[in-house]
Amino acid sequence: MTKPPFLFPPVEALRGLAGSLPPPPAWLQAELRNRLVLLLNHVLMQEPQAMDRLRRQQGKTVQAGWGTVALWLQATPAGLLALAPESTAPDLQLRLIEDSPVVLAQTLLAGQKPPVDIQGDVQLAAEVAWLVDNVRWDVEEDLSRLLGDAAAHTLVGAVRQLAGGLKGFLAQAAGRAGAFRARGETTRGPDGGAGHP
Repeated sequence: MTKPPFLFPPVEALRGLAGSLPPPPAWLQAELRNRLVLLLNHVLMQEPQAMDRLRRQQGKTVQAGWGTVALWLQATPAGLLALAPESTAPDLQLRLIEDSPVVLAQTLLAGQKPPVDIQGDVQLAAEVAWLVDNVRWDVEEDLSRLLGDAAAHTLVGAVRQLAGGLKGFLAQAAGRAGAFRARGETTRGPDGGAGHP
């Protein structure tokens, strides 16, 4: 068997590196949150039924989080989203359970939903689930307004191809990591020292 040209560091090493980096400055975090809300509202405005559903939940707050990152969103009377103060007690809490960014990326690229811990308002949770299942961002349509139809179609096709390649790469990397771990376990003895395969 030939060896790959380079080895990827283990996920634990990448997590340790990410944990040792300083957090982004507060102004950058606030700007990223604002941009995310603008994007979400842009997508919601393409779907009147989604806005109607949010209008019925106006004033209610959702706290969405993954690891140490959290975002507080509030439904507005216009049927859109606004940032809510972090001191607001959320009506609904959504937290991604999967810690590994690699596993999370594999799940999303496979078109599956990652596991989520849900606590709080049942009706609001049902509306959020409907939004996740039914609202889609038509990236190609937005790009065609900026670049023209042909260029937008070509760019979106290239991104889809890249995402397909990334999906295959992640699947291969996971398979190699599993094989590497299995090989490491069979070469160690019961006391943790070298054993026989």
